[in-house]
Amino acid sequence: MVEAIMVNWVYVILLFILGFITYRRKSLDIFGTAIMIIMGIVIIFSAGANWLLLIVLFLIMSLLATKYSRKYKMSLGEFEGRRTSKNVISNGVVACFMAAFGGFYLPFVGGFIGAIATATADTLASEIGVLDQNPRLITTFQKVDPGTNGAVSVLGTTVGIVGAAIIGIAACLLGIVNDPIAAISVSIISGTVGCFMDSILGALFENRDLLTNEHVNLIATIVGAIVGILLI
Repeated sequence: MVEAIMVNWVYVILLFILGFITYRRKSLDIFGTAIMIIMGIVIIFSAGANWLLLIVLFLIMSLLATKYSRKYKMSLGEFEGRRTSKNVISNGVVACFMAAFGGFYLPFVGGFIGAIATATADTLASEIGVLDQNPRLITTFQKVDPGTNGAVSVLGTTVGIVGAAIIGIAACLLGIVNDPIAAISVSIISGTVGCFMDSILGALFENRDLLTNEHVNLIATIVGAIVGILLI
């Protein structure tokens, strides 16, 4: 027991180091970094370090996707740059909640994977999909400009599904789910459903300024978590 607690504190120290790096690299602002660390500590002591590593994987993939083709995204006005506490909360609070209770209620494991898979799929689809020159609005299939809220593309959808699959594979390798087929299936299905929900909400509500991007992300991760719970 004492050894396990000491190991957890080692991970907490590593979490602070990761927070410092992301802040210095201007990936997160100071409040976003603080929220990330707090969520990480909750996950470490409630579910374990392996659960935290799955979120770290999402963070790494999302940051790499954000930096990819930075100059082109800036020319489109679609480069998000440094993310805030609102971004961290909207993408991570559902997964944090699921992790906090996942050890006591098995379906929450599926909710945890579903929430992260959704956040991953949505982020990769948005950051990489903006490079596709033929996006379509998900509600009407009308051709729109890259970066339009609610736009979907072959490139973005493909990358999003791949990202969700990576989360499922990692969840299995980390021992969060022992059945690889179940882990990958839950991740792909929940991540894809959540990602499309994000696009639908973007087209119907965000484009009309009825919801913000953070609201849309939060609702999408809730949907992804619910799908994950139902599938596990």
